[in-house]
Amino acid sequence: MHGIPRKAPTQEERDDSSLKAAKLRDLQSLLLHFHHNKIYTEEAIEISAKLLESNPEHYTAWNYRKLAVQHLLDRHQQNQLDSQSPQSILDDELILVENALKTNFKAYGAWHHRKWVLSKGHSSSDRELRLLGKFQKLDSRNFHAWNYRRFITELKKIPDEDELQYTTDMIYDNFSNYSAWHNRSMLLSKLLEKSAKGYEKRENVLSEEFEFVRNALFTDPDDQSGWFYHSWLLGQTLKREPLFLSSSPPHGSNLSLSIDKPYRERHFPLILYFSEAVGGVSSSTVNVEYFYDGGDGLIWFPLAANKLGFSQAWLTYIKYPLDTLESFHVKVTIAQFPGIISSSGMPCSRSCYIYFTASICLNNQEDSELQTTHKISWNEENIKPHSTHPEDANLLASLCKLDITKENKPTTPMLCMETISNEIACSRELLLSSNCKIGKLTLARLLVAHNTLITYGCMDSGTEANYEEILALYHDLMKMDPAHIGYYEDEYSLVLMKQLTPNTESLLKLCGNYQELSSPSISSYTSVRLKGLSLSRVSCLEHLLWVQMLDLSNNKLRSIEGLEALQQLSCLKLSNNRLSSFTALEPLKMLNSLRVLDVSYNEIGAHTIDTRRYLCSSPLNSTTGSKWQSKIFTDGDADLKHFWYAYLLFRDLNLVQLDIVGNAVVDERLKAFLVKLMPALKWFDGESCH
Repeated sequence: MHGIPRKAPTQEERDDSSLKAAKLRDLQSLLLHFHHNKIYTEEAIEISAKLLESNPEHYTAWNYRKLAVQHLLDRHQQNQLDSQSPQSILDDELILVENALKTNFKAYGAWHHRKWVLSKGHSSSDRELRLLGKFQKLDSRNFHAWNYRRFITELKKIPDEDELQYTTDMIYDNFSNYSAWHNRSMLLSKLLEKSAKGYEKRENVLSEEFEFVRNALFTDPDDQSGWFYHSWLLGQTLKREPLFLSSSPPHGSNLSLSIDKPYRERHFPLILYFSEAVGGVSSSTVNVEYFYDGGDGLIWFPLAANKLGFSQAWLTYIKYPLDTLESFHVKVTIAQFPGIISSSGMPCSRSCYIYFTASICLNNQEDSELQTTHKISWNEENIKPHSTHPEDANLLASLCKLDITKENKPTTPMLCMETISNEIACSRELLLSSNCKIGKLTLARLLVAHNTLITYGCMDSGTEANYEEILALYHDLMKMDPAHIGYYEDEYSLVLMKQLTPNTESLLKLCGNYQELSSPSISSYTSVRLKGLSLSRVSCLEHLLWVQMLDLSNNKLRSIEGLEALQQLSCLKLSNNRLSSFTALEPLKMLNSLRVLDVSYNEIGAHTIDTRRYLCSSPLNSTTGSKWQSKIFTDGDADLKHFWYAYLLFRDLNLVQLDIVGNAVVDERLKAFLVKLMPALKWFDGESCH
């Protein structure tokens, strides 16, 4: 039971336990003998019952019982068994399960066996509900019993409305009942999905539920069960269709494609970025039109996808002509046909398009070599800030904003906005009398939700997003709950990035043109500086798809997940962060344009255990095939196996400048290995390689 501490057993209890274990071993040996030899006699079945009543966790014994019961039922059907009816056989099984549950109410095997017995169709569901009532009086939060109740109500076809009332009664009896709140969320989801009578107006129902759970929160703010349900309600309130936010190349842009030779097949990346992780992006749902190819054969890849394969950013490659240097137009229609859907099940139904022009030009080979051989110093004096001059503003506006028409941009129902605003006011009131951490976390999430509604189509366009209060809340939570500081730092970083990039004017303050003063003939880079901001994760990348040079130094980054979307990125500085392994840099393998990388003064090699290694294949894993045996290494090269994770990362990069000094893993042996692995490398830790 919950809240009962364990205590050391006495000598008498230990002796009793040893005797019980000896008896169980004898019973187990007999049962395995019966099981292997398919013996289903009355004596054998009785012995299995004794074993299960003493140890309900014995899964093999439950499986044996199923086989034995099925054997008896088959014999009865063949008129070979007259002593017992099917009803009596199954009733005996229900009695056995009931006795086993008295021994251990949380035995998975016992509950599954009871479901199996009921599936035979000879048992009373009314009796099961009465039995559940007795069990739930002993432990009202036991999730096994609640899970079994859902099974019974579905079998008996009890209306969801009746079961919802049952959860209300259980919550009034004990508002700390996690299982009752959970079951309520499942029932409410079904009722809202099918728009049952009285549940047609989603916003009204959710508003009433917020008021219902508020009673529990104000009664005991430190009890988490009600807060979890409140968090679920917030997610339901924010449930909306995903939006297409931005692209690379951006809408209305002129893309310049440089090639060294005119008659060689080339391609360039196309990135689509959505407001949340989506799936279903394919040539069936996204139509790409240009004269060279119809786009029907394009393959779309999710970047930084979750376990379901959903992602905010999707990538494909568009080929450009083999036999012409003429410019061409590309039109991309998103959600032209149904199929794009969010992980919460909401479809992307608003079709919109982007349009850009691609121009092909021959690249001067000498200029190209000069661009790649010159060292990037990252000096501040080489960055020319963008001004607020209209020309600069218009330039960046075309790069980082997708011009979504008012017809395509959805609006937020005012009732939804009022509900969130009301919950914010109530949370603030609660925190005046109780300084609970989960209350602070909920208020922060509510404020983030409020900002999200403002950003993506709220009717109340005059309302401004509030970021300072959210940042202050997460700062307090880091102090109050240091055990979860990593989570709070990530959320803080997400909010800070939104504060820094809400509009073009704010983004201009972070941008500039990088030009090496010592080499004015070298082309400049469009640069963004996000250094020294205590960021532990990167976000808001929909605003940065056009970036060529990115400075993320002096932060707290443990991962760079999401940077895969920056397909135009050529120079990246990650020095003085908390990156702990080469596998943490895996996203870089997707950046084909990356030439300059600085990961100096991180924690690579400083930790005994790399928790990300399981994501990476090894030379001993047959799934890697023979690709890992690079031609530049001989069979006698021990360095390949020793630096396997460095090899898996850097073999796919075409770097000309690399800085890794200041990491625990770095020594002369690794340096020699990387120079050998990357023949195009010109600068290593600030020194020329040739």
